[in-house]
Amino acid sequence: MRNYSHLLMKKHFEENSLVSSDIESFNNFVDLELQRIIEENKEVEPTIIPHNVDEFKIRFDKIWLEKPTITEADGSKKNIYPVEARLRKITYSAPCFIEVSAHINGVQRELFTTQVGNIPIMLKSKYCHLRGFNRDELIEKGEDPDDPGGYFIINGTEKVLIDVEDLASNTMLIERDDTAAGKHSGRLFSEKGSFKIPHTIEKLKDGMFYISFTRVKQIPIIVILKALGLTKDEEIMKFVSATEKYDDLIINLFEYVDIKQEDEALDWIAKRIGITQAKEIRVERMREILDKYLLPHLGITARDRSYKAYNICKLLKKFIMSIKGDVPADDKDHYMNKRLKLSGDLLADLFRVNFKVLIGDLLYNFQRIVKRGKFPSIKVIIREKLLTSRIYSSMATGNWVGARKGISQRIQRLNFIDTMSHLQRVVSPLSTSQENFEARGLHPTHWGRLCPVETPEGTNIGLRKNLSLLAKISTDEPEEDVIKALKSLGLKEAK
Repeated sequence: MRNYSHLLMKKHFEENSLVSSDIESFNNFVDLELQRIIEENKEVEPTIIPHNVDEFKIRFDKIWLEKPTITEADGSKKNIYPVEARLRKITYSAPCFIEVSAHINGVQRELFTTQVGNIPIMLKSKYCHLRGFNRDELIEKGEDPDDPGGYFIINGTEKVLIDVEDLASNTMLIERDDTAAGKHSGRLFSEKGSFKIPHTIEKLKDGMFYISFTRVKQIPIIVILKALGLTKDEEIMKFVSATEKYDDLIINLFEYVDIKQEDEALDWIAKRIGITQAKEIRVERMREILDKYLLPHLGITARDRSYKAYNICKLLKKFIMSIKGDVPADDKDHYMNKRLKLSGDLLADLFRVNFKVLIGDLLYNFQRIVKRGKFPSIKVIIREKLLTSRIYSSMATGNWVGARKGISQRIQRLNFIDTMSHLQRVVSPLSTSQENFEARGLHPTHWGRLCPVETPEGTNIGLRKNLSLLAKISTDEPEEDVIKALKSLGLKEAK
């Protein structure tokens, strides 16, 4: 039996990488996330266009990566392997291409493919030359056959991206707050693309339920629901709970019974937050704010308003039940309420911000040339070095978007176990100078997921952790697949 178990363990480690979660995350970033970022910024319209043109649009279509190559001084291109990148102190990266088209008055003017930059490639990922090599081929290429990969080579230095632990977005967590009037407050971070907007639900001393997000501070939830199109009190009661009538909710409905139309509700909120233009403009601006900044993960178009109203009703029901003691408050330290941002997610954040910088630079150059009376070709004014230099800079220094520091670190090569530990590191974004005793403590849900022993002494204790050696992290599943699986188990849609 002992011989069999030894054989099984050996086979497991031959076929499975200890850093496979990070490698999958990077593959997902290149295959899916890059295209999603392009879709978010699909069409761009310059504000200054030639006087004889009515409409001008720049459209970004398809984006893809090739395998790592290097352009030599004589202009020749060749494949580059990791060992050469280490020895020559260069970055192991692949060229990134994008399809761009320009449209004048709805007619396509030019269509071309251009390189927008170079993206560092994770070793042993789908886009790395070493993928699929056997031991002998790895040795021939100058690589350690037991090296797991999962890191990058930037200017000849091996760099690892540290996993970042954060509270789950798009989920409302209700916590006990003795300073609040209702002793409870609900917080939700709505995340969509580059938006991450905090929402707070609370009950104040006047017995009213309020919601706050961005510049919209403490607006009654009932008025928000009416502004989203849920104008009948009976409907609001039904969507909060079809079976139980909550007294707290009836008091809230009675308070704002005079607001009967969607436009009245929008105007009421606009006045409350200090929008002082004419009524039509006030109402329109308020509609834009609700579409764009209220629960953007549910959608940012006019047709998503009803979904938002129904979801706010469900959040309100959970909040009322928590105040009444029917459901317990959420535990922020429970690992179900946490999410890990792996290498792919961190690179997506970095690319999203820097691609917007590239678009801003492209528009600036276009408008500057148009002011001189010329009509430039888009191909000439795209600066590929801008995106590359900004990504390389963040990877080399560890300074990330969102004022985060130390995300990219030089890999520790003291011994193999030290390297594995560094590739599996998890950091919390909480400040090291604050106590946060509960966040630093060992939680029962860490069992089998995080190492209970390996954490540094001092200010970082409990905030810098390590994944268990055999821990695997699941990636996001498309909503359609989840709904399909639930329907196969008997889920029925409400009519």
